Amino acid sequence: MDTVSPPDAFAVDSLAALEALYDAPSALVMNKVAHRLDAATQAFIAASPFLLLGTQGANGIHISPRGDAPGFVTVADDRTLILPDRRGNNRIDALRDIITDPRVSLLFLVPGAGETLRVHGHARITTDPALRAAHVAQGKEPRTLLVVTVQDFFMQCAKALMRSRLWEGRTRPPSLPSMGELLASQKPGRVEATEVDSSYPERMRSTMY
Repeated sequence: MDTVSPPDAFAVDSLAALEALYDAPSALVMNKVAHRLDAATQAFIAASPFLLLGTQGANGIHISPRGDAPGFVTVADDRTLILPDRRGNNRIDALRDIITDPRVSLLFLVPGAGETLRVHGHARITTDPALRAAHVAQGKEPRTLLVVTVQDFFMQCAKALMRSRLWEGRTRPPSLPSMGELLASQKPGRVEATEVDSSYPERMRSTMY
């Protein structure tokens, strides 16, 4: 027998009520969104062996893991990513979603790095023979690829991964751009890399909870 949950007297059901619970975000946080994939961001993508792909369609919303050797997602230009669809369980939930709604979100992770990269855009599915041949893995071509047109992106700070200790025992790749270098590259002239990096460890520690 179905039961009806009682109303939540503490439910937050308006933007005004929600915003009243949180401090105002800093100017850096509000202004960190970028729209073209700069060199530092491309280096972060090239170092990433894993991402989460968010989609939505006629059957609801889905999030699915995508992973392979670092560099499996390629940058075609400063607004375009190519994501091969490796063999899975053939549910193809994400691909079904994209047929009806091309909007996608991607969250890139790099083992050992606390920062993550959030990308939003629109995707199309292709069987382009040249792209399939360029994304061979273990001698096998992907059946399809996603061509993602980037709308915007930004770096997410390390707090969630630090709290979860997700990469405990792993070290950050030495060639990976720092958070300050990434932000400075994404917002040239508006962010000073050394200023961000010098205060970043203490800021993460003091604002963890």
